[in-house]
Amino acid sequence: MRYREARVVPFDVPGHKHGKGNPDLTAFLGERCMAVDVNSMKPLDNLCHPVSVIKDAEALAAQAFGAANCFFMVGGTTAAVQSMVMSVCKEGDKIIMPRNVHRSAINALVISGAVPVYIDPGINDRLGIPLGSDTAEVEKAIKANPDAKAVFVNNPTYYGICSDIKKIAAIAHENKMACLADEAHGTHFYFGEACPISAMEAGADLAAVSMHKSGGSLTQSSLLLLSENAVSSGLLSEGYVRAVINLTQTTSASYLLLSSLDISRRNLALNGAALVRKVSETAEYARGEIAKIGGYYAFSAEILNGRNAYAFDKTKLSVHTRDIGLAGIEVYDLLRDRFDIQIEFGDIGNILAYISVGDKWKDIERLVSALAEIKRRFSKDKAGLLHYEYINPKIIMSPKEAFYGERRAVDIRESVGRVSGEFVMCYPPGIPILAPGELITKEILEYILYSKEKGCSLTGTEDMGIERIKVISE
Repeated sequence: MRYREARVVPFDVPGHKHGKGNPDLTAFLGERCMAVDVNSMKPLDNLCHPVSVIKDAEALAAQAFGAANCFFMVGGTTAAVQSMVMSVCKEGDKIIMPRNVHRSAINALVISGAVPVYIDPGINDRLGIPLGSDTAEVEKAIKANPDAKAVFVNNPTYYGICSDIKKIAAIAHENKMACLADEAHGTHFYFGEACPISAMEAGADLAAVSMHKSGGSLTQSSLLLLSENAVSSGLLSEGYVRAVINLTQTTSASYLLLSSLDISRRNLALNGAALVRKVSETAEYARGEIAKIGGYYAFSAEILNGRNAYAFDKTKLSVHTRDIGLAGIEVYDLLRDRFDIQIEFGDIGNILAYISVGDKWKDIERLVSALAEIKRRFSKDKAGLLHYEYINPKIIMSPKEAFYGERRAVDIRESVGRVSGEFVMCYPPGIPILAPGELITKEILEYILYSKEKGCSLTGTEDMGIERIKVISE
């Protein structure tokens, strides 16, 4: 703000020169926004090598989140997850992880050459959704792979399910392994009084946190947290993690994103407890109202089992739709196209409405009313609907070996028995149905074709129509 008030004459980039060079964009975004879309310089610091204002902002964020160091990320949590994995794994290193990770984690394996040791997250039979990491399965994987470098945990999953991350971190450390947490959907864990335990409090070494999801910052802004234990034990240093981040993060960081991280951190530090309490109460009210409709199942902590479903994030409004004869993606489309309501995602059997402090009670009532109307007008027999969201894959080769190997395109309907050379996933949530190096089975193909038929947004293949897929050449 001091820079803006100084009325500096810009002979640097960006070329719009505080908006004067692009009046249409200035009219769209506003003069105030364009005036602070600036380039790195001494008074404003540099994200690649922060020594002043950015360093101070990151230190305040580290304090707020209970970390030794915090790194501002402007490539989304995708960049944070990739930097996290690459900070502890090199070519050929093993990393233990659930298969229902976000594609960014598998992308990190393609880039780094690390080799996954997948643990089956298990499935909730009623909902058909993947769960968290069973501590017993983690221990089993560690015993079978004592040379692994890290254990990776989703905390929470997209559906709000958490593992016993504190115990997993302790087991990892007992076996000289790092514990990494994808906390994309858990920013509020650090501030909510009744939330599941946060990764830093649980003892994780690194955590990727999506401030733009439940923290209020601008889309694409995120944090990577480094724990006190990781630093004091000599596992990692601030300088090394930043060097890894700088391998892929832009040298032209957006000050709009950076400032949104700082302002949102301040808001959470001062008001977080009250804000998260309100969100939890709103989501709980919505669950109760949806239950009154009948047919839908807005699930919560009752699905916990003490193993791979250890804790539940009650701010998540996840709703099972299959009992009214509609796939989640069909309800998602109806809400948007017929009722002008945009929810986070719909998959084969569930929808997720992301609740935040920005939601008003009348918005919740509108959502509930729309769901009731959808049931009344569009419900049908559920015969023929798929009942699972996750298929445990068979790994044939590492993601990097498959992605960079000799590949050829085949009709996806004729791909059964071949090894995939690319991803196939519904986005959101971005969890791969199929990843490079995995066997294409009849069950997986049926799932892909069913998802496509129901209207899921499928991505990952070079062929934009998902009609052909690259497989490993024989």
